Amino acid sequence: MASFRFPFSFTEANAVEVKGEVELEQPLPFSNRQGGGLYRTGKIHVPDCPALDVVLYHSQATAHFMYVRDCPVDSHLLDIVGLPREETVRLSGRMRLPGQLCLGSERTELIGHALKDIVGAPPLSPAIARCSQNNIAVFPIAREGLKYQVAEALHADHGYLCDEIVLDAHHVFDSSVPVYNRKVELTVFKDKDLDQAEKEKISMAFIADSISSGLVMREVVERIKERFDHVREVEVVSPLATIRGLTRVARLKCTRDTHIRVHVFETLLNALPPDYYYSAHFDVPELHLRPDLEKEYRQWWGQDAKGAHLADQACAGYGWSEVFYSPRKQIQMINGQLQSRHGMTVADVVRRNLG
Repeated sequence: MASFRFPFSFTEANAVEVKGEVELEQPLPFSNRQGGGLYRTGKIHVPDCPALDVVLYHSQATAHFMYVRDCPVDSHLLDIVGLPREETVRLSGRMRLPGQLCLGSERTELIGHALKDIVGAPPLSPAIARCSQNNIAVFPIAREGLKYQVAEALHADHGYLCDEIVLDAHHVFDSSVPVYNRKVELTVFKDKDLDQAEKEKISMAFIADSISSGLVMREVVERIKERFDHVREVEVVSPLATIRGLTRVARLKCTRDTHIRVHVFETLLNALPPDYYYSAHFDVPELHLRPDLEKEYRQWWGQDAKGAHLADQACAGYGWSEVFYSPRKQIQMINGQLQSRHGMTVADVVRRNLG
């Protein structure tokens, strides 16, 4: 069957229009610890730039992360969501919740399972096996990337004990930056454990972080290339990744001598205005490895009183770091968006699904 092509366009800084195309091949099956999954290779095409390779993955763990999962009724979780105990004390059995409400340590456990699936899948496993453990370094970006457990997945699947180099790269407000009003500040680069000879052995870099605007990822790739100039393969593990952000990665100058590939859970996301930080699923079945799961996800979120679909308005990329570190902050962030866009709260949506 022919590949699927999805054209896109958006306005960048200084009113520059960026046009491109997502190209996705047909899904292929692979085996994992949970019985099986799917992967799908593809490319982000932007004029005058090398195509950026992407791989989408579906497994039980990635689906629970991105769509809707079946879980026990949990009074502690429902308390954080905003349902009072007197309302939930009589509930028993199981409930359906979306990935945004998989919080804290539970989310960390889930993403660990997902990373083991990805590292053992056909797109990555042969590339890893071509290297020794001394040729690979893992660069988790604080805070979110620290929770991904990439080094642990490499050990679980290949037995490798790779160097792990923590980075702290984050957005800071800067009103002089058009559109985004923020720039990237890189304050920590923990590579002092490696001497120059050890750095020169590193040919493959794993970077762990999600991609919203792409500003942080662009800065991190450039800094890694400066300090580890023998790196020729960059594998970006990015569970949540927007098309807008991926175009910025595609336009990196160093892609001409370094192969960059981005590994994403299930589907690519739509960065939403006005600040492009929150991101939603595209309502395009062909962009999803499992369109049936996307349909279920949209039904769970439902519509507001005016008939607008909540899943179209910032339902995927809530709490890129907060969801791991501060469950209550995650709910506050979702409530802020739901109330401003739809006049609803998380508790309202959970309540109608429990009913």
